[in-house]
Amino acid sequence: MLGAMSDDRLVLGDPAAPVTVTEFGDLECPYCRSAEPVLRRLVEESGGGVRLVWRHFPLFQVHPHALIAALAAEAAAEQGRFWEMQRLLFAQQDRLTEPDLRAAGARLGLDPAAVAGPGAQRFADLVEADYVAGLGLGVRGTPTLFVGGEQYRGPLELAPLRAAVAAAA
Repeated sequence: MLGAMSDDRLVLGDPAAPVTVTEFGDLECPYCRSAEPVLRRLVEESGGGVRLVWRHFPLFQVHPHALIAALAAEAAAEQGRFWEMQRLLFAQQDRLTEPDLRAAGARLGLDPAAVAGPGAQRFADLVEADYVAGLGLGVRGTPTLFVGGEQYRGPLELAPLRAAVAAAA
């Protein structure tokens, strides 16, 4: 159960939507990349009934650039550009080095020095808090979803996700 954890920094959709889908994800994870368009459609086609909350869970043991990608995404979030950065980083998962992240930030009109390197380190506490919260909820891999506070264990497809949302509503 997700319980009282409601870090609403990174929300796609109506912040007041009655059902929250929380995704613990890794920006270098190919499964998270595959889930992104499905989750976006779930929110966009819900008529305001669903919001998606992203929580960072960088699997740094297997994805060497996941942590710096998460920091870059947080830097983008500070400028209201998290979802654009998320999409951009998913599209270039094979290019997530610090120079790549700076270039991605520049493409979004962000200060490249704030997106990677020492400038992005100030977001480490936010990423760590997400990661620790995920561990506390039993998250071990990505993407891990919670629908209405309960862990979702079905396929990452629109129909079963809609059914889970309906059950949670």
